[in-house]
Amino acid sequence: MELNINNQEYSFEAEENMPLLWVLRDLLELTATKYSCGIGQCGACTVLVNGRATRSCSTPVSAALNKNITTIEDTNSNTLLQALKDSWVENDTPQCGYCQSGQIMNALALLSQNPNPTDDEILTAMRGNLCRCGTYPRIKKSIKQVIKTNNTL
Repeated sequence: MELNINNQEYSFEAEENMPLLWVLRDLLELTATKYSCGIGQCGACTVLVNGRATRSCSTPVSAALNKNITTIEDTNSNTLLQALKDSWVENDTPQCGYCQSGQIMNALALLSQNPNPTDDEILTAMRGNLCRCGTYPRIKKSIKQVIKTNNTL
């Protein structure tokens, strides 16, 4: 099988029903996408598949074939992703940090589809990503900082 991840082609052997998360982490050693609940409920494993936030723990790899996958490891091609990462650092957003790659990827999907969301749209879009440390106010602050920065460019 082959996957396009962060604009790079990866070849590997796997069962078609293997979760995309296991392919990323175990076969391709892209370990920044996290495993948490394993049933698509918490959002720690969020990646983008063709620009849409996708729970990689509950998505079979076969559903990602011939699609563009973006993970938190994407460092070169996505200026919006880099702006989110920078904002997360500037605002000291993570506490333990475990959920944050999924939070950032979900925020990326939101801002890619809606570059100027309202507070309610941010809360609605981010609602499915859980943070046990409760850093939701800093997550929202970081997203709003990127929105403000992008609107002044």
